[in-house]
Amino acid sequence: MNKRVRGSFVAITAIIMALASLGLSQTAADKAPTQEPLKRVLVRAGHLLDVKTGKILDNQAILIEGDKVVSVGPAPGNQATSGAITINLPNATVLPGLIDAHTHLTGDPKNIGYQSLGISVPRDALTGAKNARLTLQAGFTTVRNVGATGYSDVAVRDAINAGDIPGPRMLVSGPALSITGGHCDNNLLPYEYHATSDGAADGIEAVQHKVREIIKYGADLIKICATGGVLSKGDDPQASQYTLEEMKAIVADAHRLGRKVAAHAHGAQGIRWASEAGVDSVEHASYIDDAAIVELKKNGTYLVPTLYLGDWFMENAEKNRVPDFLLVKAKAVMPAARKNVAHAFASGVKVAFGTDAAVYPHGLNAHEFGVMVKLGLTPLQAIQAATVNDADLLGWSDKVGTIEAGKWADIIAVDGDPLKDVTTLEHVKLVMKGGDIVKNEYGK
Repeated sequence: MNKRVRGSFVAITAIIMALASLGLSQTAADKAPTQEPLKRVLVRAGHLLDVKTGKILDNQAILIEGDKVVSVGPAPGNQATSGAITINLPNATVLPGLIDAHTHLTGDPKNIGYQSLGISVPRDALTGAKNARLTLQAGFTTVRNVGATGYSDVAVRDAINAGDIPGPRMLVSGPALSITGGHCDNNLLPYEYHATSDGAADGIEAVQHKVREIIKYGADLIKICATGGVLSKGDDPQASQYTLEEMKAIVADAHRLGRKVAAHAHGAQGIRWASEAGVDSVEHASYIDDAAIVELKKNGTYLVPTLYLGDWFMENAEKNRVPDFLLVKAKAVMPAARKNVAHAFASGVKVAFGTDAAVYPHGLNAHEFGVMVKLGLTPLQAIQAATVNDADLLGWSDKVGTIEAGKWADIIAVDGDPLKDVTTLEHVKLVMKGGDIVKNEYGK
């Protein structure tokens, strides 16, 4: 090859390589994802309840980008709204999405007692999908699910997070820890079936293993049954189940692994031991006494009362064919809970909002507010229990509980003033979760 031909060959090769490189670059550019601008929504609220201060702020504008609140302020001063979808609520009162710290989304009041034995884990999960939608529609944009069979609540949580089904944000416990034969174990079948619950464990080594196992399979928190219960066979609601040492072991492992602990506890001794062991919340507390109140206040333990269920349960017991062995306990425990929890409210314990929905139909969660107020809380205190207090209990104060810049755009709206009539929260007309409207009875 002579020098001229060789030079032409080199030049042509260089051109081909340059064109190829340009083509590859163009192909890469064509394939590179383009980032779509975040959706912008402007909510113009005639009234906004600041749940921290209790003040009603008029003519407020909430600017949302994507799933987060960007700014909150007086409507005339919030003009950076180019391209935003506007939602006008001139006569409504806007609040942060409500939180329920004690639900059982996979449960149903029709399946109490022996009826529960015919329900499979897949069926529980499907029930959970239905109840997740009902709970969200009722204005509860975040829940803590404290007890479910077969990790069915983990499945529901994951389906919601994947966008497969509508529902609130969920923190889930999976199966509750129980002593053998205690509340939260399966005591309905005779010996020959050898039936035990997923969470049954006895002794320090066994409960430590169970905590780790439950976390392994997806739990966000740990639920323990510190005393007997009402809707179970053969146990005493006032009797302590786990020992103080066992509960300390449970809490130590859970906290070290980044999980909080909720303790079902009706009896006074179990309440005291649970708080002393370091649990983050005590649920129900039907027989709470002065010594237990002192312990909760000393340790900063939240009380999660579940009160409205007593009204609904007793009114519907006959229709739902509640077995006598459950009804006897319910008639003793539920009235005692009203009296003792009212005393705890007056004594200044920290209160978080929870319902035990599943003992009564999901979607009626907000009926709890009215009972809390009847027993001594102000409407604002009851609302704070379901917003800022629950957010603190869940460890999500930076995400939910108030309408503030940087937090998820979880918002509800009602007619009227819930500080004057807290039952207005039973009729939520607009629900927004993460900037997406899931319910709007006001129109655009």
